[in-house]
Amino acid sequence: MIKKGGTYVVMGLLNTDSIAYATGKMIEDQGGKVIYTVQNERLKKIFFDRGCTDLPQEVKDEMDIRYCDVTVEEEVRDLFKEIDDLNGIVHSIGFANPKTCLGDTIYTHAVEDIKQGFHISCASLATVSQFAQERMSKGGSIVTLTFSSQVVFPFYNWMGVNKAALEALVRALAREYGREHVRVNAVSAGPLATKAAKSIPHFAHLARVWKKMSPLPWDVIKDKTAVAHAVVFLLGEGSKKITGQTLYVDGGASVIGGELLPRERPLKSMPAKKKAAAKARLERMRALQASHEQEAD
Repeated sequence: MIKKGGTYVVMGLLNTDSIAYATGKMIEDQGGKVIYTVQNERLKKIFFDRGCTDLPQEVKDEMDIRYCDVTVEEEVRDLFKEIDDLNGIVHSIGFANPKTCLGDTIYTHAVEDIKQGFHISCASLATVSQFAQERMSKGGSIVTLTFSSQVVFPFYNWMGVNKAALEALVRALAREYGREHVRVNAVSAGPLATKAAKSIPHFAHLARVWKKMSPLPWDVIKDKTAVAHAVVFLLGEGSKKITGQTLYVDGGASVIGGELLPRERPLKSMPAKKKAAAKARLERMRALQASHEQEAD
């Protein structure tokens, strides 16, 4: 559980569809204090102030939102200088130029775009961890978001490479800051319909592939809550002996080889499952009744 009254920084807020918002809301519901970060004022105005029409203005005004570009070390340092005692960090940040780092081909000529994507999506976690752990006087937890890096998906290209590097960095940071009682972990989420995901070419294709692989039902919209639950677990006391790990919250797709067979695919709803079970029971009863009638003859 989240420490009541504890302070948590959730980095990467864009709008109410983001994993950052779902996680921050859950932390607040459990009694934690949340400081959100956005890259800059321009993005906040476009995507949050104007874009989040589903959120009342008074709720927006109550949120503690600060600016921090994770590629600028001074901004990261200044952000954490203003925080006295910190309990946890959520690093929900990633970016790669969709024109040169995502798509049909792995382009190698756009070196600056490749370096930028690595800096934002991976190396920034090290910068954030460096300054955040200094404010964790009693230890704490740092959680980042990744995506299935053990296999290769079409169109994801350099971002897949960045996520693999991010998971390696999680292990390195876990070793680095364990002496300070600071845990570092990652949550590998299945595909989710966020603003960031919309920049991934053929995201709909990825979502369809997931349905053919995941033994549990996966909803690209509603399952942000399931991912947020996992992040909050890794932030809380219940995971205080877990570090350097990647926790998969993807409906089980990461352990499946190939596509599920038709008979293996999850039922569309629990009522359908109950109906199937009732039908099976009825068939057993009929078979038992037939057996009794044969014995009577």
